[in-house]
Amino acid sequence: MRKKQTPIKEEKLYEDIRYELEDLKTAMLIGCYEGSKDKKVCEEHLEELASLSDTYGFTVYDKVPCPLRKIDAGTYLGKGKLQELDALSKASECDVIIFDEEITPNQQKNLEKLFKKPVIDRTELILEVFAQRAHSKEARLQIELAKTRYQLPRLKRLWTHLSRQAGTAGGGSSGGGGYLKGEGERQIEIDKRILKKRITFLQAQLKEIRAQRTTQRQGRLRSGIPLFAIVGYTNAGKSTLLNALTDANVLMEDKLFATLETTTRKFNLPNQQEILLIDTVGFIRKIPHTLVESFKSTLEEALFTDILLHIVDVSSPLAEEQAEATFEVLKELGSEQKPTITVLNKVDQCEDKSMILRFKLKYKKTVMISALTKEGFDDLLEMIETEVKALRKVVMLKVPQSKYHIVSELMDKGQILESEYEGNNIILKVEIPQEIEHKVAEFLVP
Repeated sequence: MRKKQTPIKEEKLYEDIRYELEDLKTAMLIGCYEGSKDKKVCEEHLEELASLSDTYGFTVYDKVPCPLRKIDAGTYLGKGKLQELDALSKASECDVIIFDEEITPNQQKNLEKLFKKPVIDRTELILEVFAQRAHSKEARLQIELAKTRYQLPRLKRLWTHLSRQAGTAGGGSSGGGGYLKGEGERQIEIDKRILKKRITFLQAQLKEIRAQRTTQRQGRLRSGIPLFAIVGYTNAGKSTLLNALTDANVLMEDKLFATLETTTRKFNLPNQQEILLIDTVGFIRKIPHTLVESFKSTLEEALFTDILLHIVDVSSPLAEEQAEATFEVLKELGSEQKPTITVLNKVDQCEDKSMILRFKLKYKKTVMISALTKEGFDDLLEMIETEVKALRKVVMLKVPQSKYHIVSELMDKGQILESEYEGNNIILKVEIPQEIEHKVAEFLVP
């Protein structure tokens, strides 16, 4: 009997720890690659996972790239490699093991049995980082919704140690342990209903906030001011660029997902054209689908804009892959066809100059800058002006002086190039946004 009780006790111990990640301090990271030529990419991915771990607060003891011939349905990795990793984890005395690959709830359960330590994957770590850094009500609701959706298929695993605790806690009446264990088993279904109700509640809350955001967005669209969404991989320098241009005082930190809230600021171009710049949530490789779904209202800022400023950290060896990851999210949002300026940031730190050349060959509208030193800003602003002009049209108008309010609106939303008076009319040559063309159709001069 003792032999059977010992592993149960150990299992209960590590499963209890498993759900208190904030108490864990040290991590071992595991990545997988198929061929020897993919090992370097795997190591680079592990570096990014290390950055994510550091952002959360873990100290990384080891990063282990593992060759993978085929995925084991029960444990992801094969038995021999797992024994080797188990020895490494014991030697390093790490608190938690993090897989760069997404693992199933069953694989997670089996791996924890083997390592006798908490095991999480990249998806869960990203969710935890988001949860830690969410400050606004909307961001907190979005994160909770994503985490709740993530937990739903893992409930069976969550309740394994709780049912054991219930089974051993009842000391009084005969048969009490069995009764409580049964309660624990039924608790899974109760919890599923609780989580599903919570998901419905969170969705309703976010729907209200989304309605407010839509109203704000419609106001911006009605203003006729060109809208630019700053998009890109996390930590590419989006907030640094917004701060450099507008003194927005957005938090800048050399960590992933420094901010999760959107920020909108007005900016006057050198030709005095007013534009709106919207900073958006950073994207990341293998971004959890639950996050994309939950943050859709925030990410949709990229959808309802005129032009995208796609910021790329060109100093990163993974710059091309990060750019592709950004386009994958934009594609999911239906924004991949938007006019886009590719902004190669941190050009002063770029050691591989061929990277810049490859981007310039692949993306037609490319500009090189350093958001920190403001190098290349003149070229960036010139390209923005060119893109704004492409959104606008130059027309000749004859407006009666009695309708001077039309002229006022044109001065506010367009750019008057020439004006002269002819009797009771004002003759204007004006550059206007396409959105207000219908308002001045009756005044057009052929």
